[in-house]
Amino acid sequence: MSTLVAKQAPCFKAQAVMPDGSFKEVQLSDYKGKYVVLFFYPLDFTFVCPTEIISFSDKIAEFESRNTAVLGVSIDSQFSHLAWRNLDRKQGGLGEIKYPLIADITKKITSDYGVMHEAGIAFRGLFLIDKAGVVQHQVVNNLPLGRNIDEALRMVDALQFFENNGEVCPANWSKGSDGMKPDPKGSKTYFEKHN
Repeated sequence: MSTLVAKQAPCFKAQAVMPDGSFKEVQLSDYKGKYVVLFFYPLDFTFVCPTEIISFSDKIAEFESRNTAVLGVSIDSQFSHLAWRNLDRKQGGLGEIKYPLIADITKKITSDYGVMHEAGIAFRGLFLIDKAGVVQHQVVNNLPLGRNIDEALRMVDALQFFENNGEVCPANWSKGSDGMKPDPKGSKTYFEKHN
């Protein structure tokens, strides 16, 4: 599995279930000019996956306030996505989801992003793509390990902080924290303040 960081995100075009429950063909280029959090999950009607999908939906306003679109992808069909959305959350369903769920039934998107498990499903891959379509961050978890949605938001904040200020983000940086100038003299100012 090789990294896509600092490379152009692979283009794709596929059917998706939209927030209103309709089917629509979406492509990555639809989101040019926005940041994109593209995440892969193994399968519909499973166990860890709905917790992640619902958590992203619960925080969609925070992503949108950062000019960031969220897109979920699995190898299931759009019909499976819709059936899962239509199942009550108390029964293991998704209910309303406020971003598109993309159907990758050909497995091309999953393969292009390098997150294909040998069982033919996706690892829990997450990619932060900037406004120019370049991958700035990627993380891949094995199947049992659910992701932290706040960490995905933190990475959006870190990228935008860097773009807006030209300063890099030290360990455990969070929005509102000090950045660091990426040169010997500038970094010294940070270290003097924080040691």
